[in-house]
This record gives sequence, structure tokens and C-alpha cells, in this order.
Amino acid sequence: MTTKEKGRVYQNTAVRRAQIADAAGRLIVRYGSEHITVRRIANEIGITEGAIYRHFKSKRDILLMMADMAEDNLLSDIVDIDLAKASAIETLHRTLNKVISQIANRKGFYFQVIAEIISFGDKKLNNKTTDLINKYIERIKDIIATGIKAGEIRQNLDTDTAATMFFSMIQGLVNIWTLSNYEFKLEEKAESLWQLYQKSIVN
Repeated sequence: MTTKEKGRVYQNTAVRRAQIADAAGRLIVRYGSEHITVRRIANEIGITEGAIYRHFKSKRDILLMMADMAEDNLLSDIVDIDLAKASAIETLHRTLNKVISQIANRKGFYFQVIAEIISFGDKKLNNKTTDLINKYIERIKDIIATGIKAGEIRQNLDTDTAATMFFSMIQGLVNIWTLSNYEFKLEEKAESLWQLYQKSIVN
């Protein structure tokens, strides 16, 4: 097999693995992780169960890849702080709006994946998810710390608590939205929560 052919095989494998993980995510949103089987994932994509097992050993391995995808997507939704363009408060607000928009478009995919991975009860999955949440909170802490230095956020604010509240605000809202079968407007509820959050951290 030539180098070019090997590259094409690797690319096809990566694409198929991403398709499988994405299909599993869609099914989790619809049914919850406890109802997801390899057969159901195969039917969602239109391939055989054997084709899935060529790429993943188990449902757990699919969830591990989904955790990696969740990390890439969630961290990329955080707006980089640049005080020359926007204040820390504006950056937090823009981050929230960006995340909520992504959630609405994908029906809470990645935040729901986090909840389902936790419910799966696997130590390795839980450790990976904990690492993702900690990375997310650290990025938000950096924005808040910048706002404190700039004098727009309370000096006595605990950055870890404030960043954890920001993450929990989104995760909790997504959980409620999902359980309600997406009955309310996510953007409106998020904006109401933002107004309360903003008042709690500004001078």
C-alpha cells in the first residue's frame, strides 16, 4: 500500500469514527444514553454493527471519543478576552450567547453528552469529563480575573466560584430544557439568567 493510499484509509477511518460518534450523540439527545445500543447507532447511519466494531470496541469507546469532541467544541465556544475590543463582561456575555446558539442548533448535544457520560458511571469517562469541565472553568476564570484587574468586576469576587456558576448556569439550563422536551425558548431563558449573573459579579 502506498503512502497516499494509507493516508486515504486513515482519513476514511477518521471520518467514519466521527460519523459514528455524531450519530450516537443525536440518539443520546433523543433517547438518553441508557437506550443507546450499537445496533441503534448502526441503523441511524445505515451501516452494519460489524462496521461499527471495526472502529470501536464498545459503546464506552464511542463515549470516550464523544468526550474528546465535546472538549474541542465547548472550549472553542469560549470567546478570547481582548479588552481592546470588548470588556470582560461583554466577553462573558458573548461567550454565553455563542454557547446557547450552538446548543439550540444541536439540541444541547455536547452539554447533554457531559450529563450522559456522568450517568454512565465509568471511572475513565468521569475523569475525562472532569478534566473537560475544569478546563472550561479555568478559561472562564481567566476572563473574570481580567475583568477584576480592569475594575469592572468586584475585587472581592472568588473567581473559581464565579466561573463554576457560569458553567453550572449553562449545564443546568440545558438539562431543564432537555427534560421539558425543548418547550421553552432557550435564548430568552439564558438572557434572564445572564442578567442575574451579571448583577452578582459587577461592582
